[in-house]
Amino acid sequence: MRLLIFHGYLLGGTGSNVYNANLAAALVRLGHEVHLLSQERAPERLPFVDAVGDWDGGELRLTTLREPVRCTVYRPALAGVLPVYVADRYEGIEARTYRELSNVEVEAYVAANVRAVRDVVERADPELALANHLVMGPLILSRALGPIPYAVKIHGSALEYTVAPQPERFLDAARRGIAGARGVLVGSRHTAERLWDTLQEPDLPARTRLGPPGVDVGRFAPREPAAAQAGMRELADALRRRVAEAATAEAAIAEIPVAPSSFSPDDAAAAAALERLLEAPEDPLVAFVGKLIVSKGVDLMVAAWPLVLAQEPRARLVVVGFGAYRAGVERLIGALADGDLAAVAAMVEQGRAAEGGPAGTPLRHLRAFLDGLDADPAARERYLAAARTLRERVVLTGRLEHDELRDLLPACAAQIVPSTFPEAFGMVAAEAAACGALPICADHSGLAEVAGALADAVPPEAAGLLAFPLEGDVVGEIAARVLGWLEAGEELRAQTRAALVETVRARWSWEGVARGVIAAAQGQLDELAPPARRSER
Repeated sequence: MRLLIFHGYLLGGTGSNVYNANLAAALVRLGHEVHLLSQERAPERLPFVDAVGDWDGGELRLTTLREPVRCTVYRPALAGVLPVYVADRYEGIEARTYRELSNVEVEAYVAANVRAVRDVVERADPELALANHLVMGPLILSRALGPIPYAVKIHGSALEYTVAPQPERFLDAARRGIAGARGVLVGSRHTAERLWDTLQEPDLPARTRLGPPGVDVGRFAPREPAAAQAGMRELADALRRRVAEAATAEAAIAEIPVAPSSFSPDDAAAAAALERLLEAPEDPLVAFVGKLIVSKGVDLMVAAWPLVLAQEPRARLVVVGFGAYRAGVERLIGALADGDLAAVAAMVEQGRAAEGGPAGTPLRHLRAFLDGLDADPAARERYLAAARTLRERVVLTGRLEHDELRDLLPACAAQIVPSTFPEAFGMVAAEAAACGALPICADHSGLAEVAGALADAVPPEAAGLLAFPLEGDVVGEIAARVLGWLEAGEELRAQTRAALVETVRARWSWEGVARGVIAAAQGQLDELAPPARRSER
């Protein structure tokens, strides 16, 4: 079967980028022909890509990398800027949030991509299609496909950061794009309800089905301790080799300087961070993997770590990610290590303004924790004493490629997923579980549904460690669950790890995701599970 996928962004990093890369690879493994439109700058590096296309010369031009061609990735020419949902920088692309763009700029983006999709349709004659995000992918396909059936995959960012906050500008585009979809896929019941409430389309619930991301269980798998350490060493060595190769290339080619991109990895820094971890293989590792923005809860995780260190002084927190709040994370670590709670309080009041977001929204959970310390001087002193080693105990790797996480996660005892903003699905939590690392998730939205599915499978003594409430002493709740897991008996840990791994393998696989996309595009909705409440399952 020939399938067209419109994504419009990159094919590596986080979230929908990873989803579309893995979906395309799974479709190829199932024997389908894939035509994927994205803004990936180097698709030829991806092993499942056999041909690339672009409009750099004004017309569609194709380059075949290998035969047979099973997956072609196309990069439409942008008419000005790339609209994004969350502020970020892309190498070689001017990217601005939808909020910042005029209606004329948005329409130019849509029109340029409609032309590109029509060119691909004329060339490839796809039988089915998939649009990603609530805007503008579905609208683009609705204008460009003609009678070709399509499905829509909802990712949380477009819904929560663009359509819901500005319905007067984007709701009509969302409704028009989704109207022609035979099936609408969501990662969780929470996302389904947010979608229904936002669009207020009477027939939409009947077309909505569960379509969470998947996990490559062949790559993300548990390892024995020695093998896990060896994997981290191999990853550090590979990063060092990449640094050396880049230096050689730069010496041979006079490159034009480009603006820095938060998507660009710093391989030297990542290798150095991993080497720090390898110096003490007996230290228990807990990971965070995600974008470094305030809504991901990175402030809560860092603030919780001195509470962990007070009882487990050898524990290390490894932070994997990139984003606008990287400098804020570093300032928070430094202020806590120096015992400067006044500086921390100032960061609380600054809130998202520290990452270029709107001012006037303090970090309320961190503020509540500071208030609790002020009310208990003895606890405050214990906390600050433990925080003195924070610079050594928290290690920031920067960005790692998604596939590289398989060499880190098996070495971790747990992973914290502290997002305070609704998540369509907890893919990072599922991948950690596949590696035998306990995911400790904020108890809301799609994260709660992943944690709930895992909690049903693990021993009762471990079930309560998988999720923490976003109310009360959130910082303390995170620390309590990390400590509960690190201090658990080995028999309980072994039983829990086995249950986590088996549950992920049974419930989430990319081939299953791919089959679900095809069924949704064909309108075969009886083959797909509805987004039922947990109590209804």
